[in-house]
Amino acid sequence: MAAAGSASRGTVSALFPEFPWDTLAAAKARASAHPGGLIDLSIGTPVDPTPAVAQEALIAAANAPGYPTVFGPESLRQAAVDWLERRFEIVGLSPSQVLPTMGSKELIANLPSQLGLGAGDVIVIPELAYPTYEVGARFAGCEVVAADDPSAYGDAVPALIYVNSPANPTGRILSREELRTVVEWAREHGSVVVSDECYLEFAWEGTPYSVLHPDVCGGSFDGLIAVHSLSKRSNLAGYRDAFIVGDQAIVSELLEVRKHLGSMLPAPVQAAMAAALADDQHVKVQRRTYAARRYDLRKAVEAAGFTVTHSEAALYLWATRGEPCLDTIDWLAERGILAAPGHFYGTAGAQHVRMAITATDERIAAAVERLT
Repeated sequence: MAAAGSASRGTVSALFPEFPWDTLAAAKARASAHPGGLIDLSIGTPVDPTPAVAQEALIAAANAPGYPTVFGPESLRQAAVDWLERRFEIVGLSPSQVLPTMGSKELIANLPSQLGLGAGDVIVIPELAYPTYEVGARFAGCEVVAADDPSAYGDAVPALIYVNSPANPTGRILSREELRTVVEWAREHGSVVVSDECYLEFAWEGTPYSVLHPDVCGGSFDGLIAVHSLSKRSNLAGYRDAFIVGDQAIVSELLEVRKHLGSMLPAPVQAAMAAALADDQHVKVQRRTYAARRYDLRKAVEAAGFTVTHSEAALYLWATRGEPCLDTIDWLAERGILAAPGHFYGTAGAQHVRMAITATDERIAAAVERLT
């Protein structure tokens, strides 16, 4: 039995490449040796305080001796509905179409499996994409096609199509027309569209739209799921709270599956999530903070000879020196700066690096000094 278990674990791990961030160990060590210390722009983890409104709600709900529910209280799901209508003009949703999840990464990694997809099913991901889209597809045994437009799907009729706007890593905003093209194609071919919208609050140039916006979906949520996270919006990455919203049938199916799996948010976290969704002021403050960091870092990056492409939204600069991305990683490491190599996100990123604007003001200022 032990031998069989060991073989099984080896088979499962073989589905995945080496964890991308582990491959940066040498560059991180080199950057850390800089006299001024490491400036880590590789992972977009929030560093600013969790808003008081969320902390206070968490504390108030700390006495939680009973099990929470997978669905969460209706008050939490209503807060999500209200936020989407208030901020993004999405109308016609009900709390029954919202399902809390333990962060968006967990949801995306397990979504194909929880939807019953597997061998013989095709999943489309963007050409430059958050790696977990492919990880979840491979884990379920699905085939993966990387394409940004239905015209590039070839003969494949995907079971699921991921779109991401504003995008990670590029910061690209898809227009209403581009989103509508994907939605219409998917409906004609019976595909589900999953739209990762975790950066919807952070647009610097242009206006991003949800796949659930009436100008995109035509007022119907059929076949559509949007993924939202409070990790970046509200500096709640440590709380692991997110949610999906959209097609009632899909949400209901996932709810039943996740009940069996015990995929539930702790009750105090649910309370903090509802409080954060109901408050827009802390997001305005955070947006101003990121805008200032982005402005300073972009000026310095361009002064150092980089070209910044897209980056009109989200929390990253997608930049190139016109050379292999690992050469750029080495160049930055000499200056004590760690970035993410573009090939993490697909072959189309082979000459780019991603720099996060989520470091502290002091570290961003240090990066500016070293680059200029």
